Amino acid sequence: MDHARNKLVELNKIEEKLKSLVEEKRYKEAMTLISVLNEVDIAELIDELDHKTGAIIYRMLPKDIQAEVFSYLGSDQQEEIIRSSTDVELVQILDEMYMDDMVDMIGEVEPDLVDRILKSSTAEDRKLINQFLKYPEDSAGALMTVEYVSLRRAMTVREAIDYIKAEGIDKKTIYILYVTDSSRHLEGIVSLRELLVSDYDKKIEELMNPDVIYLNTLDEAEEVTATFKKYGFEAIPVVDREGIIVGIITIDDILNLMEEMASADFQKMSAITPSEKPYLETSAFELAKNRIVWLLVLMVSATVTQKIINGYEDLIGSVAFLSGFIPMLMGAGGNSGSQSSILVIRGLATGDIITRDWLKVIWKEMKVSIICGIILAMVNYFKIIYFDKAPSTVALTVSLTVMGAVAVAKVLGGILPIAATKLKMDPAIMASPLITTIADASTLLIYFALASSIIGF
Repeated sequence: MDHARNKLVELNKIEEKLKSLVEEKRYKEAMTLISVLNEVDIAELIDELDHKTGAIIYRMLPKDIQAEVFSYLGSDQQEEIIRSSTDVELVQILDEMYMDDMVDMIGEVEPDLVDRILKSSTAEDRKLINQFLKYPEDSAGALMTVEYVSLRRAMTVREAIDYIKAEGIDKKTIYILYVTDSSRHLEGIVSLRELLVSDYDKKIEELMNPDVIYLNTLDEAEEVTATFKKYGFEAIPVVDREGIIVGIITIDDILNLMEEMASADFQKMSAITPSEKPYLETSAFELAKNRIVWLLVLMVSATVTQKIINGYEDLIGSVAFLSGFIPMLMGAGGNSGSQSSILVIRGLATGDIITRDWLKVIWKEMKVSIICGIILAMVNYFKIIYFDKAPSTVALTVSLTVMGAVAVAKVLGGILPIAATKLKMDPAIMASPLITTIADASTLLIYFALASSIIGF
C-alpha cells in the first residue's frame, strides 16, 4: 500500500513538472522526463495534456514504445494523433497494435477516421476487422484477439520451441499454447513451462491436455467473465460453431470488461442510462439526456402513491398522526427492497444465484424480513407510545405496517431481478429506483388497509 501511495505521489510530481515544461514549450525535456516510465503511466500523463500537445509529446517518444502507449490512450487523444499523423506514421502505429486493441479503437473513433484506418491497414487486417465487427458487442467474438500461438500434435518439443521463438514475439501471450489439427480444430493445450522442462524429442501430443475449457464466439459477456472467474485462467480460447479456434481472450481484456460492466450496472441501479464516456468528458446535455428518461418514468410512476394517498384523505384527516409516519414507512420499505435487489443482482452477476434459485431466494428473503420486521416493529411501537405519545392503535398500525412493508419489499427486491434475467432483461434495471417506487405503493396500501381495520373510520 505504501509503495502504491509513493508511486501516485511520484506521478503527480511528474505530471506537474511535465505541464510546466509543456507551457514553456520544452518538449524534448518533457519527452525525456516521461519516456522512462511504464507505458500505462505515460499514456495517463499524455491524456492529462490538451490533445494537440499530447500528440506532439507522443510523436517524440521512442518508436518501440509508441504503439504500446497508443493502445492505453483515451479515444479523444487517439483521434487527435490519427488526424495529425501522416499515412506512413499511421501504418507504423497500426502494424504494432494487437487486433483486439485496433477493433476497440475503431469502435470509438469518428467514422471518417475509421475509413482512414481501414485504408492504412493490410488486406488481411481489414478482413479480420470486418469479421470482428460482425460479432455482437461484448460477445466472446468481439472481445478476442487473434494473436496466439498454435502448435500441431505431431511436433516435437524442440520444433515447438523453435516455432515459438520465430512467431511468439508478435503474439499477445505465449504462456499457453493451443494444439490444433490441419483444419485448425482445437484439440488440446500445453503450457510453455511444460515444454521448457520436457525432453526435446517428446511429441506435443504426449504433453497436451485434451480437456480444454473454451468459449464460443457468440457467448455473452456475463458468461465470459463467469468462465474466467471460475477457472482463473490467464487466457481462454474461442471457437466457432465447428470447433475451429478463431482467437483467444486474455485476462487484461476481461478486467477492462468487468470494469465497464460494473460501471454500467452502477449507473442502471442509479436510474441513469449507461455511458462509456468519463464524467468530466461528458457534456451537461448528454448527462441530462442519460438521466431524464428515468426521472420522468419514476416521477410519473409516483402518481400511483399520490392516488393511494388521495383515496384515504378522509382517514388521514380524522387521525392526524397517520400522515406523519408515511415518510418513515415508505423509507423502510424502499430501503429494504433496495438491500435485497442489490444483493441478488450481485449474486446473478457472479453466478452465485441462477434463475432456478427463485424459490430459495423468496424463502431466504422471507426469513430475513421476519427478523428485520419484528425488530423494527418493536422499536417503532415503543417509540410511538413513549416518545410520540400516540394512541396504542396508531402504534400497532404503524408497527404491523413496518413488518408487512419490509416483507413485501424484500421479496420483491429478491424476485424482480431474477424475473428480469429470465425475461432476457438486464436485472440492474430492477434496482433501487424501481424497487423503491413499487415498495412505496405497496407500503401505503398496507398502511391504510391496516389503519382502516384497526383504527376504524
